[in-house]
Amino acid sequence: MIDGESAGGAAARLTGCAVIGERPLSGAVVEVALDAGQLVVVKGDDAPGAMAAEAAGLRWLAEAGEVRVPAVRGVDERWLVTDLVRTGPPSARAAVRFGRDLAALHASGAPAFGAPPPGGPTDAYIGLAPMRNVPADGWPNWYAEQRMLPYLRRAVDAGTLRPAEASAVEAVCERLPQLAGPAEPPARLHGDLWNGNVLWGADGHVRLIDPAAHGGHRETDLAMLHLFGCPHLSDVLAGYQEAAPLAPGWADRIGLHQLFPLLVHVVLFGRGYAEQAVAAARGALAG
Repeated sequence: MIDGESAGGAAARLTGCAVIGERPLSGAVVEVALDAGQLVVVKGDDAPGAMAAEAAGLRWLAEAGEVRVPAVRGVDERWLVTDLVRTGPPSARAAVRFGRDLAALHASGAPAFGAPPPGGPTDAYIGLAPMRNVPADGWPNWYAEQRMLPYLRRAVDAGTLRPAEASAVEAVCERLPQLAGPAEPPARLHGDLWNGNVLWGADGHVRLIDPAAHGGHRETDLAMLHLFGCPHLSDVLAGYQEAAPLAPGWADRIGLHQLFPLLVHVVLFGRGYAEQAVAAARGALAG
């Protein structure tokens, strides 16, 4: 419950349908059966703006008409109701299709780097972590100042990253204009595209959930897919490259684009991710 209301109560209120069953999934996420025979997922979060940001992100991704996302059935300050995704086994065919669709999503663009989805708040989230979306002109300075440095400072202040280790990340920030590769226009990003947010639908189509959507660099979404692994990743990349070839040297920049989520993990989960973040920074500098 959040503020005394159950997930089922929130679903009934936001959809106008009667609830005939509930099944906990994980944390504050509940599967709810509605009287119309529809299954929905109800997610609760009392962090200000979190549900509004996620709903705006889902709608922005859906608006592009390229990737599939569960439809938003209701949202307020504490609750989000979306369609349930019926999942099946991953397949190479679905992976290639997903790669093409992801390339098309990125190509649909964004007004600026750091731009939030229309109607989305400036103060959003990536997972459990706060993430500000403030538009900027160039990717290197934006990525350093609005993504890496805020979390680097928090990690150092908390003692989970040592000052000597932080110097490698600071060096990456200083050299980003040289390390970033060819300039690209802002892409429409999912923004938190790790394997857990990629659902392989029973109908053979991938659906994306839990976005931290914003305008960013397209290589960032692909780096997230590499970070924790993804079934048939080589097929995803083949489909992507077929639709929109990546700039030369993109594979050497994977660690650079993983630095932000790794720093987020250092802040949220502690010292265990520090060495991986530092290794990514040193690898980016060496590359």
